[in-house]
Amino acid sequence: MKKLLLAIIGLVALTLAACGNEDTSTLSEDKLVVGSMAGDQAEIVEFVAEIAAEDGLEIEVMTFSDYIMPNTALEEGDLDANIYQTLPFLDQYNEDHGTDFVPVGAAFLNPMAIFSEKYESIDEVEDGALFALPNDPTNGARALLMLQETGLIKVNEEETNPSVMDIVENPKNLEFIELEAAQIPRQLSEVDFAAINSNYSFEAGLNPIEDSIYRESTDSPYTVNIVVRAENEDDPAVQKLVDAYQSDAVKDKIEEVFGGTLLPGWE
Repeated sequence: MKKLLLAIIGLVALTLAACGNEDTSTLSEDKLVVGSMAGDQAEIVEFVAEIAAEDGLEIEVMTFSDYIMPNTALEEGDLDANIYQTLPFLDQYNEDHGTDFVPVGAAFLNPMAIFSEKYESIDEVEDGALFALPNDPTNGARALLMLQETGLIKVNEEETNPSVMDIVENPKNLEFIELEAAQIPRQLSEVDFAAINSNYSFEAGLNPIEDSIYRESTDSPYTVNIVVRAENEDDPAVQKLVDAYQSDAVKDKIEEVFGGTLLPGWE
C-alpha cells in the first residue's frame, strides 16, 4: 500500500510538472489568421503578409465590414489577431464584454473627417444644422471631440468618452443623429454634415484630405493597434507580425498608397 501511495504521489508530481512546463500559447509558429476591416486597411495587411512571409510567417487575412465581428471572431478563436481598433474602443469593448484583449503594437492612424454636400467650410454651418455621427460609443465620442475642435460645441470636460448627452454648449442649436458608421456615407445627402471614418469614406469615394470640410488633428489618441488575446501577447509569431507591420517597407507603402490620408501609427 505504501509503495502504491508513493507511486501515485510521484505520478501526480510528474503531471503537475508537465502542466507547469506546458506552452500556454495556442498559436501556430508559422501561421496567423489576422482580421481587418475591408478596403484600405485590408490592403495594408495584405502587404504586411508579404513582408512577414520573408520571416517565415504566413498571414491569412480575413476582412470585416462592421466594428463588432472582428472582436467576436478573436474571442471565439477564429482570429489570432485583429488590426482595426483604437485603444479607447478596445478599453470599452473589454469592459462591456468581459474580454481580455491587449494591444501589442501601433498600426496606423485612420483620421476621421467631417464631410458635407451642403457646406464648403466648417465655418459655414448654419443654426439648427443636422450632424450625423457614428452610433457606437467610441467613434461617437471621437466625432464629438472633433466637432468640439471646430468650436461648434463644447462637451463636459470630465467625460473622456462623451455622448450627445454630454454636450454642455451648443450655440448654433445643432441637431444630432446617430447612425451605423458604415451607413453614414450613404446618408450624407440626407443630413447637413457628418463625421465619417476614413475606411468608410474611401469606400464611398470620399477623400478625407480633398473632400472634407474638417479633418481630425494628427495628435489624435485614436491610433489603430494590433490586438491579440492576453495569453498570446508574448507569442513569437505575434512579435513577427508586429515587426512586419512596423517595418520601413510598410511605412513607405502607406505613404505611397494613401498620400497622407492614412498615417503610420508607430512614428
